[in-house]
Amino acid sequence: MTTSHSPQQADGWTAAVRQRLGLGRLLPLGGPADGAWIAERAAASVLRSAAAGPGAVLGRLRIGAADPDGPGRDTAGAGPETDAPPPGSHASPSHEAPPAPPSALASGPLRIEAEFSASADRPLPDTARTLRAALLSAASARLGLVVGEVDLRVTALLEDGAPDRVSVPADEVRAATADGAAADAAAGVPGVVALTRELGSAVHTGADHLRVEVATAGDHRALDVARAVRTAVAAAVEGHPPVAVLVTAVVARD
Repeated sequence: MTTSHSPQQADGWTAAVRQRLGLGRLLPLGGPADGAWIAERAAASVLRSAAAGPGAVLGRLRIGAADPDGPGRDTAGAGPETDAPPPGSHASPSHEAPPAPPSALASGPLRIEAEFSASADRPLPDTARTLRAALLSAASARLGLVVGEVDLRVTALLEDGAPDRVSVPADEVRAATADGAAADAAAGVPGVVALTRELGSAVHTGADHLRVEVATAGDHRALDVARAVRTAVAAAVEGHPPVAVLVTAVVARD
């Protein structure tokens, strides 16, 4: 049996695939019972902003699951350390853990891989240590990611007079209109800039859970906002179902 699709349908499907791939991996926030995830694109924008200091220009950056058998390491010269989980990453006692979004990474330590260009007038190990500390601090304090490994690689030296910092573009927000008790409750949580619709609707109703998509403010820790959204939505919906939260963007505020 064959089926035919109009050009409009094909274009819509292609756009949806590109939109989903643009989010990158869906990374766990906090611990297994926190029921929160963040798009790699959103997390990377925060990390890039934190790393935008003198002495280095961050290039390719990826975030994925850490090697369970490998210690944290820094190939650019900052020695391995054991990174403690961020504050507040314990399981939330309020609600049952919901299912993860489609293709999301399982809860567990993450690995940051980044390439950077470094200024030739600074010792490379010092630059690497500063960059590594900035990435780890932002991952924990601004997002709530549990990072077990950071792998940095120097790819070039900055020439004299070359800029050693770059501007970081703000996350784009594909906002959705709040409609219904769950959406209204999520939209009213401090730190929620907007509801979003990257994976479909802002509120996805599953057989036994809800999933809510939000963009959070850069001056609020993403994990804390996600926890508050879970609590507010579960309280507002009849039956108090498990609630998953996906942060698709982190928006800087002037």
